[in-house]
Amino acid sequence: MTIIAGHARAEGENCPTPKDEIATDRPDVTNSSVVVPFGSFQSENGINTYSRDGGREIDGTNTRWRLGIAQCLEIFVDVPTYFANIKAPGNSGWTDVAPAVKWQISPVPGKFDVSVTAGIFLPSGNAQIAGSGAQPYLQLPWSWELHDGWGLSGMFTEFFRPTELTTRRVTETTFVIERKMTEKLSLFTEYVGDYPEATGPIVLLNSGGMYRFTHNQQVDFHVAFGLNHNSPSYTLGVGYSFRVDTLFAAK
Repeated sequence: MTIIAGHARAEGENCPTPKDEIATDRPDVTNSSVVVPFGSFQSENGINTYSRDGGREIDGTNTRWRLGIAQCLEIFVDVPTYFANIKAPGNSGWTDVAPAVKWQISPVPGKFDVSVTAGIFLPSGNAQIAGSGAQPYLQLPWSWELHDGWGLSGMFTEFFRPTELTTRRVTETTFVIERKMTEKLSLFTEYVGDYPEATGPIVLLNSGGMYRFTHNQQVDFHVAFGLNHNSPSYTLGVGYSFRVDTLFAAK
């Protein structure tokens, strides 16, 4: 997600390596500003429950598969997630499958990291859950490592919905303050704002933490609260992620 992976690259390496700790795109909305190492496969998974307008739903497994295909370059895919309505109002169904490519262009690796992501939601899920038609997006996650374990990060995303009649574009902005409490435990607080075209925003305050119990494994949790009437009342989630390295022979 944010700043942790930079420490092992302080000697000047430009791209992540298997020596770096796992850095995930969860449990916050803000994605990691660094890619997975070349030749590494990373699986990120989670489950959430949330309430909106008196209804209640649970969704999972929120799986993202990431693969480092070159130095500073990865491809990933968001596997369809199932939303189960357990208290009306609400809908049940699958989200779209969403492949993407991510390129890390960090100007100051380990201190200030930036990546560019281009992806697309393919129309494979329930239109009531995922919307209609193909939905491309562009994304810019960044992070800035401060002192004494503190760090800032954020993300700017433009979602495009060409087939929608009214909301054809959604702008999302996030901002995170993170603190590394120990070598294995990090906590964060995040602002998330979704600003759909021609309708009201969705605004959340999201907080949680990550515990890396091994170099390549992480468990996490988060709790979010809506800050306006368009937002979910609350969201609770937990997750588990792991990384497998050196899948490709070194050249």
